[in-house]
Amino acid sequence: MKNISKTVKFYETLGFKFRKRETDHATAYLNWFWIDFFSIAKKARPHWRKEAKLDNKGAGVFLYLSVDDVDALHKGLLLRGLKPSTQPLDSTSGNREFVIRDPDGYRLVIFKRN
Repeated sequence: MKNISKTVKFYETLGFKFRKRETDHATAYLNWFWIDFFSIAKKARPHWRKEAKLDNKGAGVFLYLSVDDVDALHKGLLLRGLKPSTQPLDSTSGNREFVIRDPDGYRLVIFKRN
């Protein structure tokens, strides 16, 4: 990740809580789910710096987050200054969903099963 502070702020806006936050590592929690974020700039992780330079990093990866009210969350995120990639829509899979990208470009699908 390029900027831990920017990533923490983004995920806090989505409702994640951070119990661990250091200059090169942060852990986000939401219910029983968690995500570890690590800085790519740390010299001890040269293989991560190499991977971070890949053009197709995260291609084809979607992280699905279930919520109770897709439209209300979409509206709330807009009010907090975030810019989802799509409007809420009913998908052919039976979900009501929208997509938002995190600061590093990874796609999150916010959904509710209809």
